[in-house]
Amino acid sequence: MRRLIFGLLLCFTTVSPVVPGSHLASVSQQKIVTAAQVNGTWRYKDNTLKVWSLGQRKLKVEFFGIYSYRTPEGWMANSGSGIGIAQIEGNTAVFRPADVDEECQITMRFTKGKLVVEQEGICGFGFNVTAAGTYRRVNRAKPKFEEN
Repeated sequence: MRRLIFGLLLCFTTVSPVVPGSHLASVSQQKIVTAAQVNGTWRYKDNTLKVWSLGQRKLKVEFFGIYSYRTPEGWMANSGSGIGIAQIEGNTAVFRPADVDEECQITMRFTKGKLVVEQEGICGFGFNVTAAGTYRRVNRAKPKFEEN
């Protein structure tokens, strides 16, 4: 009987309940990524995202995007770009280009060797240019960033 009681006490003291939606649940379920997993150049169609870890949960990010379309005169393209510092928490970074006045938020989630990007707002890019998409890393070397 003592062993049974001791075993139950040990079980209750070593297992802490995690309530879905609580801070404890988000910390325990959040995946942490390393600099090696985020650093490099990422591509989706004609779009490029350059990412480099600066430490202290900060990433330097540069986006360059193109939207191509055909007209009766031939192919045309709109382009847009932005550079800035993103804050990363776990596997998700939030980026807002430095020179953007309007509402803009680019959310980058690093998962399973991919970079899934969502964009809210126009972010000052050209017509139909968006950072949204699922990117693949094409180079792990430190990217060359444009200077402001």
